[in-house]
Amino acid sequence: MPKMVGFIKDYFLVFLLGAIFGKVVEMSGIAESIAKTIVNLIGSKNAMLTVVLLGAILTYSGVSLFVVVFAVYPFANQLFRQANIPKRLIPGTIALGAFTFTMDALPGTPQIQNVIPTTFFGTDIYAAPFLGLISAVFVLATGLSYLEWRRRVAARNGDGYATGIELTEAEQQQLKQNLDTTSNGSNARQWLAFVPLILVAVTNKYLSTAIKEWYPNGFDFNAIGLAAYTVDVAKTSAIWAVGLALIVGIIAAISFDFRRVYTGFKDGVNASIGGSLLAVMNAASEYGFGAIIAALPGFAIISHALGNTFTNPLVNGAVTTTVLAGVTGSASGGMSIALSAMADQYNAAILAMGIPPEVMHRIVAMASGGMDTLPHNGAVITLLAVTGLTHKQSYKDIFAITIIKTIAVFVAIAAFTWFGIV
Repeated sequence: MPKMVGFIKDYFLVFLLGAIFGKVVEMSGIAESIAKTIVNLIGSKNAMLTVVLLGAILTYSGVSLFVVVFAVYPFANQLFRQANIPKRLIPGTIALGAFTFTMDALPGTPQIQNVIPTTFFGTDIYAAPFLGLISAVFVLATGLSYLEWRRRVAARNGDGYATGIELTEAEQQQLKQNLDTTSNGSNARQWLAFVPLILVAVTNKYLSTAIKEWYPNGFDFNAIGLAAYTVDVAKTSAIWAVGLALIVGIIAAISFDFRRVYTGFKDGVNASIGGSLLAVMNAASEYGFGAIIAALPGFAIISHALGNTFTNPLVNGAVTTTVLAGVTGSASGGMSIALSAMADQYNAAILAMGIPPEVMHRIVAMASGGMDTLPHNGAVITLLAVTGLTHKQSYKDIFAITIIKTIAVFVAIAAFTWFGIV
């Protein structure tokens, strides 16, 4: 129970503000404006690239993966229809943009999978930037190559948008119409939609360094008349930076279209709070469960066996995290269990081997987003439900992206081991 409560205390702010930011971005029309801008810039001739970039921009800015699915799908559906690409490839394309490299590989992403390791390894969310960039490029290039290969195979077989699916009456009607991708306002306003997202990134980067400089000896609540309690800023500065950056982003997003947000603000915030509570309780319970597992006598045997099998802590951390993420169907849940049980051992091992904690952070974060997207994963189920497709029709492509993401973890390990890239 103490571990579970400690997890909620540390990360609830990030879950809550992330959910509210995503909802405000949706309600203000920012997501729609960004989508239309990217569609107009790249066009339907590069439908897959357009969808991937749209998902990547939104998730890297801190928008929830679930919000991204709902925001991107209408545009993906129209682009694939215009390009006559099989609809069954949409889930894999959205997954590549939203569930992979911008979730945990790119340095600076405020997604929770990149925030959790900061408190265990004393890092920030920009840990191992070059390693993260190399991995992100690998995932993006390999993923797009795979999807393009699938598109070409479908084209050779004469498969088009509607091949192999039964369209509903509403979808049949949509085929006869064009989704309006024209600008809702001036070009300047369309580009202003990117401002809240940029502010989150810039504020986060600045505060990641500034907070440590402001409070080099920790933050003492006695100074403001509260009970004696000192916060270790070195361990929590990344969380503070992300939280404050998201607050700035929320204010900027509301300012983008205040009237539109105001009309549905109460219901939107209530939904965000409910969603964040569910998410943080789910992850916290798994973290607490990991602490219980670590206390069991049998765990020492398993831990010893894993240590003998995978003597390199990077490989050990990658395998353990991605397996647990696959079992739980949750990236944050699998990572929480792994770090709850093994973080002390990993820190001791990387210290002994001279491995920077930033590298361990990046490897564990990326591994959590590997095998988590198995069929029972909540994001996968939501993605298929939103697109109106089944596991039989589309999961093969999602799984292929999952394999590519998992391989990228070991590409990163090799890049550090052979070339010392951090």
